Amino acid sequence: MIRFLVDNQLPVALARWLRDKGHEAEHVLELGLAQSPDPLIWRRAAETGAVIVSKDEDFAKLTILRPEAVRVLWLRIGNCRSKALLAALEGVWPEIMRELSGGARLIEVF
Repeated sequence: MIRFLVDNQLPVALARWLRDKGHEAEHVLELGLAQSPDPLIWRRAAETGAVIVSKDEDFAKLTILRPEAVRVLWLRIGNCRSKALLAALEGVWPEIMRELSGGARLIEVF
């Protein structure tokens, strides 16, 4: 089981999808962090051991710039409805899990 923290630009449905996969997942909206700056979300992920799931390139950059071992799942999929987003993730989910299990700090999904 992996803990995920889903960023604001992504739907709450993604956190539910991750929970259905057997993981712990919280959306920043559920935590009252929807309007929080990136460093606060980063700190939350560092404190809880969560993988940040985001469309925000800034989190990808922070994996290089910050010393904390926060991992980021960077979704570079264009704007789409929740159903299409979840279908796209379903197709690459085994690969994402392999990368996370292997210790990757940054995983890009196109």
